[in-house]
Amino acid sequence: MPEISRFYGIVIKMFFDDHHPPHFHSLYGGHEALIAISTLTVIAGNLPPRAMGLVIEWATLHQDALQADWERAKALKPLDKIDPLP
Repeated sequence: MPEISRFYGIVIKMFFDDHHPPHFHSLYGGHEALIAISTLTVIAGNLPPRAMGLVIEWATLHQDALQADWERAKALKPLDKIDPLP
């Protein structure tokens, strides 16, 4: 599962040819949450509240890039890195 971003100890990854709905995986300190790209809602798992807030803030800024990476992943093409939170 390629890593597409990393910030404040949070790792963002996306699987190639993953199941719908379009989503990304966020990992932090032994926790994992799957976040839907279109709605930025949790579809599975959980993160501590502070980490979840940072993930949603980051995803809001990069929603178009996340959707583009999802399309690349579905086509089994290399994913682009996405800038972390400053």
